[in-house]
Amino acid sequence: MTKSTPSHWVSAVSDITPEDIFIRGYPMQQLIGRLPFSAIAFLLIRDRIPTPGEARMMDVILSSILDYALQKSGTVAARVIVSVNPRMTAGLSAAMLGAGEYAVSPEDTGRFISDGLATWKGSGIPVEEHATGLVAELRAAKRRVPGFGHPVFRGTDPRAERLRVIAIENGVWGEANEWYAAVHRAFQAAANKPDLVMNDVGMLAGIMTQMGFTPAEMTGLALLSTFPGLVAHISEELQSGAINRIIPDDQVTYARVRRDIAADAAAVGWPLDK
Repeated sequence: MTKSTPSHWVSAVSDITPEDIFIRGYPMQQLIGRLPFSAIAFLLIRDRIPTPGEARMMDVILSSILDYALQKSGTVAARVIVSVNPRMTAGLSAAMLGAGEYAVSPEDTGRFISDGLATWKGSGIPVEEHATGLVAELRAAKRRVPGFGHPVFRGTDPRAERLRVIAIENGVWGEANEWYAAVHRAFQAAANKPDLVMNDVGMLAGIMTQMGFTPAEMTGLALLSTFPGLVAHISEELQSGAINRIIPDDQVTYARVRRDIAADAAAVGWPLDK
């Protein structure tokens, strides 16, 4: 009797036969042109066909972080890199590394919301009371709440507000959003900052948590949303003819320290010739 050998890879995302490529079990030829990109992307990640409302929200998510001019570090990095390595792939790769705790990526916010939501649901106390207590703990520990604040917007982040309205209209607003909104109100009150906004990344994280996405998946979707803007910036840079982008000296303050290598090396046991 032949002993079976465990497979090296196990995947349910897609498989290929001589007849077709199957996406989560559905023939690709039956998906193309029948479901929009947003719905197929949802299917690939969540392993089910979304409702029309979820697909509409998915389309909005993928349209929400398209570009932020040259005030996004990833975009700057992409343009600098292609000025010395003129390839679209090089620029896109550089830009991806600019997504993290302080820009683009909702992952930390998503984790904060999913963990906090689970704690609240297990506590049995009213949401406002729980939010007030959590904010007090965070402030005492001098920890920031991810997803709050913006360098320009005060009172309302128009992008976040639009996301909220569309989520409600399409039936994807729920307890994750209400819990996070309660934390936002509690933080505004405790910090005496009524104009502190919930930014677009925070709103996206709340909505995607409600839709069932993991924090890591949220980062991937946020990056996917930035791709059209990045392609445009990289293409513009490639066509500009600029070579080797650098930071001009008038934009840098140098320490201008001058040191004696012979004396300093000798002091630690390296007798160098003068």
